[in-house]
Amino acid sequence: MPSYQHPEAIVETDWLETHLDDPTLRLFDCTVHLVYAEAPPGKPYKVKSGREDFDNGHIPGADFLDLQGELSNQDSPYSFTLPDAAAFAAAMARHGVGHGTRVVLYSTTHPQWATRVWWMLRAFGFDDAVVLNGGFQKWKAEGRRVSTAAPVPAAAATFSPAPRPSLFTDKHEVLDAIGAATVCTINALPPDLHAGENDRYGRPGRIPGSTNVPALSLLNPKDNTFRAADEVAALFDAGGARRTTDRVIVYCGGGIAATLDAFLLHQLGYENVAVYDDSMSQWAKDDALPIEVG
Repeated sequence: MPSYQHPEAIVETDWLETHLDDPTLRLFDCTVHLVYAEAPPGKPYKVKSGREDFDNGHIPGADFLDLQGELSNQDSPYSFTLPDAAAFAAAMARHGVGHGTRVVLYSTTHPQWATRVWWMLRAFGFDDAVVLNGGFQKWKAEGRRVSTAAPVPAAAATFSPAPRPSLFTDKHEVLDAIGAATVCTINALPPDLHAGENDRYGRPGRIPGSTNVPALSLLNPKDNTFRAADEVAALFDAGGARRTTDRVIVYCGGGIAATLDAFLLHQLGYENVAVYDDSMSQWAKDDALPIEVG
């Protein structure tokens, strides 16, 4: 029976409530909204910070992380591109994250925002981070305390990055992986985007040979929690991510939903998983890169 190999990276709401006063804990709301109806010209969506959600109510003691504004490469033509190690470390240090702290991440919407920050932290060598199972929706539904207080500035910390470059990849590796028997490429976007029925990112379609394990399919719709390990394992197995696979590459629209798939692949014990940063926001706009539909 499959099981989650790193359960320490997932915490439940009851655990968090009993640890809110832990001085070593750094708790963050990572919410972002993608507004499709207000997409700027040439962009798949408008990126809206979730700061308003945070101000309207958050878990007591939480701080807010602005994923696009603080933790993304501001010179990139794409949203959410991974920043360099120095910029990421500086942002984490400002928020009091460093040696001796434990980070808890959540979102008011889809947990992909929390798993994106979790995957970034791991990519820069920080392993003491966890994702709140069910996020703020579950916390609030259970009637737990909610605060509207402004976050208390954290004491400055020293974040010493130790990059793991294999956790993110680019279009060159993805292109080389097409047709490779030992590499499984997974699309975490919804089925309509995978099939080419939606042109949100430019040319409709998917990376040739990729299979579809939508990030939403990995969650329990009732409470926004992760599905059981055996259910998740069956979905990935159907998507071609088997133990004989040497490497798994996960992509989506902008490297966000892909991190939820990657997080749970890591939980299942897959050791060589990469997220294609920029994903279809880049791939679909480059006519030199192949694409397939159907």
